Amino acid sequence: MDNDVAAGNTSSTLGRLALGLTLLAFGLAGTGVIDNVAATDAAGLTTWVGGVTLFLAGLLALRAGDAREGTAHAALGAFWFTWGTAAGGGASADAVGVFLLLWALLALTLTLAASGGGLFGQGVYGLLFVALLLLGVGALAGVDGLGRAGGWVAAVAGLLAWYGATAAVASRPALLRRRAPGEGAPAAG
Repeated sequence: MDNDVAAGNTSSTLGRLALGLTLLAFGLAGTGVIDNVAATDAAGLTTWVGGVTLFLAGLLALRAGDAREGTAHAALGAFWFTWGTAAGGGASADAVGVFLLLWALLALTLTLAASGGGLFGQGVYGLLFVALLLLGVGALAGVDGLGRAGGWVAAVAGLLAWYGATAAVASRPALLRRRAPGEGAPAAG
């Protein structure tokens, strides 16, 4: 089982659930696949679920002594709260692009920090990094296609985070563990 997805770690599970829902809503809204829905339309969810819930999950994890998850969730909570409250505020495309690129650096830091915790955490944070990079460059360059691609990557990252939280809530961490070389798939049941 990956170290960063333990069935008994409630704050980690809550954080992954909040991150998953936020990334999925934000990502799908940014893809343009739903008519008349843009990333700014997810502002309420990003503010309260992504911002407040993630920040509180981070504080709980820090209090429990989990510096990695606590730092990640609190920092991502700050990002989502800032994004959600500023969405639709009339910032220039360049300001939005720089904002996203700066937060992409945080996602890169989280990706590198998760290297000792397993591929699951690295996957979520790595995809978040790619999504923010695509969204930031797309905003700076004025290329809508990069923004839509970033939305799809964010949605996939959201699904991965949601899957991890669901496996933990269902007490099925075996679905997330690494297999030893030559070991088959886990038994159903």
